[in-house]
Amino acid sequence: MGTVVVFGSFVTDLTSRSNGLPVPGQTILGNSFNIGPGGKGSNQAVAAHRCGADVQMVTKVGDDVFGTSIKDFYKKEGMDTSFFFTDPRKATGAALIMVDEETGQNMIVVTGGACQNITKDEVEKCRPLIESASILLLQLEINFDALFEVVKIAHNAGVTVVLNPAPANDLPGEIMAMIDIVTPNETEARAFTGIDVKTKDDAKKAAEAFFKMGVKQVVITMGSLGAYANNGQKDELLPCLPVKAVDTTGAGDAFNGAFVTALSEGKDLFEALRFGIAGGSLSTTKLGTAPAMPTRNEIDAALKG
Repeated sequence: MGTVVVFGSFVTDLTSRSNGLPVPGQTILGNSFNIGPGGKGSNQAVAAHRCGADVQMVTKVGDDVFGTSIKDFYKKEGMDTSFFFTDPRKATGAALIMVDEETGQNMIVVTGGACQNITKDEVEKCRPLIESASILLLQLEINFDALFEVVKIAHNAGVTVVLNPAPANDLPGEIMAMIDIVTPNETEARAFTGIDVKTKDDAKKAAEAFFKMGVKQVVITMGSLGAYANNGQKDELLPCLPVKAVDTTGAGDAFNGAFVTALSEGKDLFEALRFGIAGGSLSTTKLGTAPAMPTRNEIDAALKG
């Protein structure tokens, strides 16, 4: 099994649950409120860890109570925080999350805080870790100068670079050409390719657009339709597991964490797709983000049916 390095965000999730979601200018009463660990990078790292991956998280937090709380959470999970940098000025990032308890749908605003301020010196401290990794997993919730440098380090070292391009943002062609596998959802795929992904044929067209950017393999998560993968020679769309969803927040992160775990174990793109779908599907059956990530035993049991 190879090492997975997740270079990305940690933010504290501030989550309210209500019957329905407010429209602009409207105030509604919530049913509950919770504070917990989040951020796409951290969520994906926790998901990979619970799936059995040898994973190392690299992020940056503030010198505040939220920064302390994530280290406590990782300690309980049995995860290393050696590469958690601390920013003396910027606060730990936060995500304001509203969840509709009737549908499981959500609305999220993320403020990156400290994890948007990773410095060149901190990247250099991570260089040996990145160069020795099997897989580098990235998202777009950190500052881009650090992101671009890390991509170049990994690419030059022959490390498999997996990018979950969320939240969607423009990236230079030079960087896209260094990405081995890209894992957008339908919305992010449309932002990068201009193609509205609603069917397998749409997903194939979007994948071809990514190939033209230099990306080697493409995976597109498609919500209730499942997930699609294309390695340039073969493509496949697989459905979600039949589960009762209570909270879709973090499902994409669960997918990515499970997906890279399978890759790190030597599974091919399509085997990893199946494993990722199981992880993403199961995460929707629990409330929250990182705390809702399924375990390896849960995924294996679901795949056996």
